[in-house]
Amino acid sequence: MAIQDFGENFDLKKFYHARDVARDMAHELASQITQGMVELDAHELYKKICLKHDVERNWHPPKLRFGPNTLKTFKEPSDPYTLLDEDIFYIDIGPVIGGHEADYGETFTIGSNFEHKKISSSSMKIFEEVSEYWKTHKTRGPELYEWATARAKKYGYVLNMGSDGHRIGDFPHHVFFKGAIIECPEELLPNAWILEIQLDHPKLKFGAFYEDILR
Repeated sequence: MAIQDFGENFDLKKFYHARDVARDMAHELASQITQGMVELDAHELYKKICLKHDVERNWHPPKLRFGPNTLKTFKEPSDPYTLLDEDIFYIDIGPVIGGHEADYGETFTIGSNFEHKKISSSSMKIFEEVSEYWKTHKTRGPELYEWATARAKKYGYVLNMGSDGHRIGDFPHHVFFKGAIIECPEELLPNAWILEIQLDHPKLKFGAFYEDILR
C-alpha cells in the first residue's frame, strides 16, 4: 500500500464535488458570522449547515477561529473571544460527502481593517503561487514548504509551520498515510494532498489561513 494511493471507490468527479460543496458551506457559514459572536455560536451554525448539505460525517473537527485565535494551529485550543466590529476569522472544515473527503479553509473579515484584509488576501495569493510552483517543479513536501516560507516572508508574514497540509481522498485517507505533507518522501501527486498556508502577522495578534487541494 503506497503513501499516495486511493481507495477502490475513489472517484475524481465525486472528490471535486465534495470540495465544491465544502467551499460553498464555508462561505455560507461566513455570511452568518457577525460581530458579538463567539466561536461556539459558529459551531452551532455549522451543525445546521451540515444537515442542510447531507454531510455524512466530519473527518476532522471544524476549526472556526476568531480574532487572535487565528494564530492557533490545528491542535491548539482556542481562548475565549468575542468578535468585534472590525475583526478577522477563519473557517477550516472537513466534511465527508458522497464517501469522499473535503477539506477547505479560508479567512474572512468583518469591517474594513486594512491589515485584516491584506493578510487574508495574501494567504490566498501565496497558496496560488505555491501551487503553481509545485506544478512547475514537481517537488516533495519539504522543498515546497521551504519555498512557501520564503514567499510568506516576501509578503511580510511568518509562515506558521504548525499547519503544513496532509493527505486527502476517499474516506478514510488515513489508511494510506497519517503524516504531514512535509513528511512525504516522494514527489507530490495531484489530488492526493491538501496544501495549507497559515500566516502569522509579525507584529499584530492575528493571522490568516487558506487551504485547498493540490491539483
